[in-house]
Parts: sequence; structure tokens; C-alpha cells
Amino acid sequence: MNTSLSPDERADLVMKEMTLDEKVALLHGVGMPTDDPVTPENAASNRGVGYTVGVPRLGIPGIDMSDAAYGVRSSGVNGRYSTALPANVAAAASWDTDAAYEYGKLIGTELRAQGFNMTLGGGVDITREPRNGRTFEYLGEDPILAGELVARLIQGTQSQNIIGDIKHYAFNDQESGRNFVNVTVDKRAAHESDLLAFEIGVLKGKPAAVMCSYNRVNGDYACENDWLLNEVLKKDWKFPGFVLSDWGGTHSTEKASKAGLDNEQPGHNWFGDKYKAAVEAGKIPQTELDDHVHRILRSMFETGVVDRPRQRYVVDPIAGLETARKIEENSIVLLKNKASVLPLKAGAVKTIAVIGAHSDVGMISGGGSAQVDPIGGNALKPFGQGPTHWLEEIWFPSSPLKAIQARAPHATVKFDVGTDPQSAAAAAKGADVAIVFAYRWESEGMDLPNLSLEKYKADGKEVDQDAVIAAVAAANPHTVVVLETGSPVTMPWVDAPAAILEAWYSGSAGADAVGNVLFGTVNPSAKLPNTFPKTEADLPRPAIEKPPAMHWSSPSQEGEAKVPDYGVTYDEGVKVGYKWYDAEKKQPLFPFGYGLSYTTFGYSALKADAGDTVKVTFTLANTGAREGAEIAEVYAALPAAAQEPPKRLVGFAKVMLKPGEKKPVTVEIEKKYLSIWDESKNDWSLLPGDYTILVGGSSDKLPLKATVSLK
Repeated sequence: MNTSLSPDERADLVMKEMTLDEKVALLHGVGMPTDDPVTPENAASNRGVGYTVGVPRLGIPGIDMSDAAYGVRSSGVNGRYSTALPANVAAAASWDTDAAYEYGKLIGTELRAQGFNMTLGGGVDITREPRNGRTFEYLGEDPILAGELVARLIQGTQSQNIIGDIKHYAFNDQESGRNFVNVTVDKRAAHESDLLAFEIGVLKGKPAAVMCSYNRVNGDYACENDWLLNEVLKKDWKFPGFVLSDWGGTHSTEKASKAGLDNEQPGHNWFGDKYKAAVEAGKIPQTELDDHVHRILRSMFETGVVDRPRQRYVVDPIAGLETARKIEENSIVLLKNKASVLPLKAGAVKTIAVIGAHSDVGMISGGGSAQVDPIGGNALKPFGQGPTHWLEEIWFPSSPLKAIQARAPHATVKFDVGTDPQSAAAAAKGADVAIVFAYRWESEGMDLPNLSLEKYKADGKEVDQDAVIAAVAAANPHTVVVLETGSPVTMPWVDAPAAILEAWYSGSAGADAVGNVLFGTVNPSAKLPNTFPKTEADLPRPAIEKPPAMHWSSPSQEGEAKVPDYGVTYDEGVKVGYKWYDAEKKQPLFPFGYGLSYTTFGYSALKADAGDTVKVTFTLANTGAREGAEIAEVYAALPAAAQEPPKRLVGFAKVMLKPGEKKPVTVEIEKKYLSIWDESKNDWSLLPGDYTILVGGSSDKLPLKATVSLK
């Protein structure tokens, strides 16, 4: 308990006093306390989704885990309150590392308040497949943007003495067949995509834990994959923390232990009695066991969960709502604004039609293990009668209709449910403005069949939201569409409405944030972290191959597993996201990094100088009539010998400017971000030659260009 010693020294001192049983107990969970009856093993838990018993006689607490992607999960069943932040992909749209820190800090604060000391958040898998049901939990398609953001999110969470996590390591880029799909990817493509995001997150965020994923990678399950866990994570990146399995993602004892898995969750099929027997039989060396135990203990000391034990206290919902609102305001992407129909002027607008997507009562959220319980339950059900259920659409009681009425108190605001195109068009016709809310729900455990807006049943009829939007826009030239989605969506009606906002899954205070952007209290600044394609045919894989029908279960004996021949090959290589569209010369619907403002910006005076980093300087000016923030994006085109896509994001800066103001901006580019992965060296390699630096406000609008020579 000597805090002047290092976490490693303290872990070693504890280990000298531990029995074999106590060591093995640290290597696994004791089931799912949320679902299981109270037992002597889980009695001390906080009734979360996972619990590892500690060593009370030595002052080592248990590890109490909760899912917490965009807020603390399953609070409602315990009568607790949790803030739902905007979905992770929304936070990525802010391109704001400081906001990412506050995002993580709020989650860490509410985890501690509820009695947890470990998060299971930190998702950073790259958007290779935008129909992935967990796209909303991740941070977009670019590894540098995603990595820099998740690093700050982890720092924020761990600042509250919470064991931080980064997941799902690695290539958990689709939900179809997720328990057995074999991802085939070459090492260069791997390191320049998902692994780069994880590398940045691990090296800069310093998470105490890494969660390995369900899928296989080049033949081996991620949770018993020596290349991923030992070679890359622990050896190359020198990760000192511990690796825990995704829930039910452990498939062996000796193989998984040797490959670098440190902790099985949620139970102890492989790392309990079988593990102890393997150690006693000499099949698992004592040094291997001790390495696992040391990593877990040093992580507990490093994050302060030993020195600052859990103590429940009251969550501050007001602070949480304010943080959620501010992050959402800076995450809403203005995709279209014809004739400056937005922002709306409250004094000038006399009639407003609000249409569709349950916008009278709430806004949609993302499902699965990320799901946060809304205040009072599902907004579509009577108060207190709408608990969350797996694979059920959950709507937060954040009413856009009420938010709009509050901002235009003298206007007549009409509401139409938006289930019938003719009725919706009639409501819109003659109104000064029509605002259509549309959505697409997604969740862990499923992939989307397409990128279209949701088609849902109402009064026994199928509702086609695309048809409703088209009808409303035809009836009213001042139509605004607000999208509530976690992934890109196709828009066959894109030319018809005057304005389009992407609001994502907007969290506990989403309606107020949307209202503030619609009426100009907030000037939108967000930009897309994912490319929006025109059609699924433009994706590297136009369709997701369906997995074979089978009931998956973890085998009970080592080597017993039989898995179907089902896989996905990332033959697009390094061409991920916007790099694919650039290389294949495909014009997207809306490009990566795109987003409009209520003001305009100008770029000038670019310089690029090489040193330990490449220092990029330029002048950014607000050329419009109101204050606003611009996300300046820096890309690089590598020498032809690199055989890379036309350009890659290498840096960015978010700058607030008053009307007419100019500021010098400096972005320092790490040499790694300009390098390629050299398989022969098993390392990053910076090729000598001329590098073209491109700067602007979107991946397709880069007015500044400079050349820098690197050796």
C-alpha cells in the first residue's frame, strides 16, 4: 500500500503473498451478476455485466465492470440514473479531442457514482463495413481521427480512477457471424487501418485493459491470436495492461493463455478449474500465470482503484445533460442548406410543420450492450412501463416537437406522425417550414440489410420514410430533414429538401441540441467521420454474405471447437473509407470530412517544414457574418513508390473564429502518420521523396497545396 512505489513494484509485492487459488481467481469472471442469482462469489459485485473477485485479505478489491460505450448501461434495473451521451460516432463527428476527454470523464464519473470501477467502452474498430450494427459505437473510418479521439476518451475515463478499456481488438467490423467469422487481411492493410487506430489509442490513451474480439483473424480467434496479442500488442506496442475476452469469446485454456489472454469473461469455463489443473500439471508455466496476474494487479494500481475504493454517490443529472447537449451541438452535421433556409428565425416563422419519427415524444438510441436506459423508460410507452430489452428500439424522452415549440413560442406548430405521405404533405403544404425527422435504428447482434432509412410498421402498414420525405419536399420548398442514424444512409430524395441535418443518436439532451442548431443559437461545425455513399453498389463489398445458420456456443473441451467455413477477405487492402472512393474514382453522396456552417471560411498561406515532425502552418479566416468553428483538415499524398491511395488524413485542428477574424494555425504531423507498413521490416517505414500536403475543409475540398521533401 506504499503509494511511492511504482504500480509494477506494488503488483510484485502482492503476488508474493498470493496463493495459487487467489491468482487463478483473478483470471476470470464469476458470471453475469445482472442476470445471475446472488452467490458468495458475486455478492460483493455491483450487479453489472462482469465481476472478477479480488483478494480482500491483501486489500485488493474486486473488478466491477459495466458496459459504457455512450453511457452507463443497465442503470434502470437498479433504480439508478445515467446520462446518455450522443453516440460515439457523433462524438467523432465533432473532431474535438477536448470534447472526447469530457465524454470519457462523464462516463467515468457516473461509473464511480454507481459503484463500478471498470468500463467496457472504448470501441475503435474502423468502419470498413458501414452496415455493421455497431458502427454507431465506433469512431469512424479513419484510423488517425479515431485513434486520437479514443485516446482522449480513455484518458478522461481513467482520470476518474476507472480501469479504462479499448475494444474490440481487432477487426470486429461486422456483426454477421461475429462469433466465428474469419477475417483475412494482410499485415500491411491491417496495420494501416484498424491496428493503427488501436496503436494510437493504446500508446497515447494508455488504457489499463484491451478487450479482444469474437471473430477470427487469419485463422485464429482474436482471443487466442498470438500475432495480435503477444507480437503486436504486448511486444511491439509494449502494452503493460491486461487483455480480457469479449463475453464468451474464450475458446481454450492453454492456447489462449500462451497467446496472451489474461482474463476470461464473464465466467470461468477455461480460466478457472481447468487453468489451475493445467498449472499444477506443468502444462502452463508459473511464469505465464504470474505474467497474467501481474498485468491485472499493476493495472489496478495504475488507475487508482486500489487506493481510491469505490464509493457510491448521487449522479449529477444536470451536469450530465449539459455535457451531452454541448457535445451533440458540436456533433450535428449540416449536410445541405440551400438558399440559407437555416438557421430559422423565430420571429419570422409563423407556421411550422413537424413530421415523423416519433418526434412528438423522443429520439432514437443505439441498441445492444451499449444501450443506456432512458429516464422513465422507452418514450413510446407509458412512463415507467418501458424498460429496455435486447434488440428493441429504445426512444429517449427528448421531444423535438417541444424543443421547436419552445424556440418559436409565437408560431403555430403542427405535428404529423409521418406514416402516410399524403397526410404528411398536407401538413407541410402552406407552412413556412416543414421539418421531417427520419431514422435508422441499429444494434449489436445484427447488421443492416442496406443503408436505406428504416421501413417500419404502423397501423398494420409499412411506412416508407423515403417516400414521406419526397412527398413533403414536393409540397413545401422549405423542407428540412433531420436524420437520426448511426451509420451513413442513402438519400434518393437528396436534391428535394432545402436542408439536411445529420443528428446521429443524439443522447439524453438531443432535442435541445437539435433545436439550438435549427434556430441558430449554435452554429454547426461538425464534419462526417464516415463517407456517405450514393448506393451500396459503391462499397468494396456490395452485399454482406450471410453466415450459415447455426447456434453458436463455446466448446467445453480444448480443441473441440468446430466452426463453419465462413469469412470475409479485406481484399481492398489499405483502401478503407474515403481512400477507397478516391482510389476507385467513385463520387460519394457526401464525402468524408464534409460539413457546412452558417458562416464561411477561407484558407491561405500554407507552409510545410520538415524536422522531427512535419510542421504545417496556414492562415484560417472567417469570411462570413457570424462566429463559428472550422475543422481544418490536413491530408498528405505520399510518393508514388508508396503505392498508397491518393491521400490520407494526417492531422486536423478545430478553430473558433469571430466574423472577419484571421488566425495562424499550426498542425504538427507525426512521421508515423506519413509512413507505410513495411512487412519485411515488421515496422513503419518513411519513404524518401516528395510529400504533397493538402489543407482544407473537407476531403474533397482542399484548396491549399505544398510540397515537402523527406529523407
